[in-house]
Amino acid sequence: MELQNSNEIFKKAIDGKYAIGAFNFVNMEVLKAIIEASNDNNSPVIVQCSTGAIKYAGVDTLVAMAKSMAKNVNIPICLNLDHGKTFEDCKMAIDAGFTNVMIDASSLPYEENIALTKRVVEYAHSKNVTVEAELGVLAGVEEDISASHNIYTDPDQAYDFVKRTGIDSLAIAIGTSHGTHKFKGDAILRLDILAQIEEKLPTTPLVLHGASTVTKKLVENAEKQGVMLDGANGVPENMLSEACSKHICKVNVDSDLKIAYTTGIRKHLNENAENVDIRKYNTSAMEEVKKVVAHKIQNIFNSKNMA
Repeated sequence: MELQNSNEIFKKAIDGKYAIGAFNFVNMEVLKAIIEASNDNNSPVIVQCSTGAIKYAGVDTLVAMAKSMAKNVNIPICLNLDHGKTFEDCKMAIDAGFTNVMIDASSLPYEENIALTKRVVEYAHSKNVTVEAELGVLAGVEEDISASHNIYTDPDQAYDFVKRTGIDSLAIAIGTSHGTHKFKGDAILRLDILAQIEEKLPTTPLVLHGASTVTKKLVENAEKQGVMLDGANGVPENMLSEACSKHICKVNVDSDLKIAYTTGIRKHLNENAENVDIRKYNTSAMEEVKKVVAHKIQNIFNSKNMA
């Protein structure tokens, strides 16, 4: 199947009250694991790359891999640029073959955010590419994204922003956080703010960034293999599942996959010290990633058999 933009998959997600996983990848192995697990569960999926991933692997390589793998499955796949910071970031991704781009100008003054987002929307829509933008600030650190505290999305401002920019989906801040060490205390998602935004924007797909769950089991399995994750925690699965049953259509997952992949490699090498076959330990890592993706599709996003 050809890569597609987000329009149809988000419309179906809103109508069906489920969410779609947006999983980050930087190499062939993680991408293959994401797509295989999604295909096994007959779930639509969004695969996405940050600008850091593009610097690491090259934009044409990443697009070629996604296009090639998409042709071998029968599920909808959208290729998204995660956290593009400039018009040039987004244009590069669009011209290379991405089908959705995120312009993250949330750190700019409000009117500058609107102006930059509108410019990206105009260019993207002329190429049949959809656009996500962000309002509010998520705490945490991930690649070039850093903030020390949350600034929740204002529902009235969200309405104004969507109407003035023409974006196709909106990333909101309701308590999630970037990185593996998300919260010092108990995490709370502001579902009351989500409800207010939903009321004002009933047909706009909403997005959660920083939504890895970093479960106790995931951390324990990693630490058994020597991964140092002291204090790592994430978004509680029950809260995330509730958000997905409402108006959240896209949930970003990165940290969980990094931990799972690293755990798989370390476990294989710890148990097979003589092995130097890259394929063998990468296969073990891919199996761990597939478990994470399948669990989220089946138990949190509720997107199984929604393709």
